[in-house]
Amino acid sequence: MRRIIASTVFCCLIFATAAVAQEYKVINVTDGGAISGTVKWSGPVPHVAEFPITKDKQICDPDSTKTADLERLIIGPQGGVANTVVYLKNISAGKAMDLPEQRRHLDQKKCRYVPHILLVPQGGSLDMVSSDATLHTVHMDGAATYNLPFPFPGRVTSRSLQSAGLVNLRCNGGHVWMNAEMFVAPHPYYAVTDESGRFEFTNVPPGTYQIVAWHEGWTLAGKEQAYDVLTEHSVQRPVFTPPKTWEKSVTVSANSAANVEFVISNK
Repeated sequence: MRRIIASTVFCCLIFATAAVAQEYKVINVTDGGAISGTVKWSGPVPHVAEFPITKDKQICDPDSTKTADLERLIIGPQGGVANTVVYLKNISAGKAMDLPEQRRHLDQKKCRYVPHILLVPQGGSLDMVSSDATLHTVHMDGAATYNLPFPFPGRVTSRSLQSAGLVNLRCNGGHVWMNAEMFVAPHPYYAVTDESGRFEFTNVPPGTYQIVAWHEGWTLAGKEQAYDVLTEHSVQRPVFTPPKTWEKSVTVSANSAANVEFVISNK
């Protein structure tokens, strides 16, 4: 079963990388338009995935909750789905890169990766730091492969990201519930929804595009054996079903605003 899940996820990584990887040219956009919209939840809300906190409880669980919120599905008061990555799939030219600065910096805080969804421009760098007085690692696979230790708090480490696509992050220091996702974006028309589910692109060249909403998925599929590099013990890590995507066509007219609404559910 683990081999099937791993193979499926790997295929999704290849698909995500192929979907976003293309030649992009920065141009002077004239008569640009805008695209805005929301990603909203429909139907009953499934059980939110949690996982027991089994290590460094004073650091990882100061409030004694005993379980870690894996942040796999965040639905706001009005039904908006946060942490959905929305992007234009087939755009080859447009404005210069202006992705939000806060999603290019990763902290490891109370044994969580903050933010949970990262967005870094292709050719740019991810700055990483740990605020925790325990050993963490940032193990990346997908469009980037690194395995970086963070034994001391407050020391910044940066890595360049040259290949566009999806990167999965996890900790090999025994904090098996720590997980995050990162898109290395080849163009600036990427956004991460907030708790209202909103997204917006500005200065989009007039034309018709495919717009994609990507969510990492929220269903716990099982567990897999992992390795704690500090204790040298075998541990169990949560495994999730593959990411989900929804796609629509959107036409942007000169000096106009287009609206796109995604409605997703547990079906």
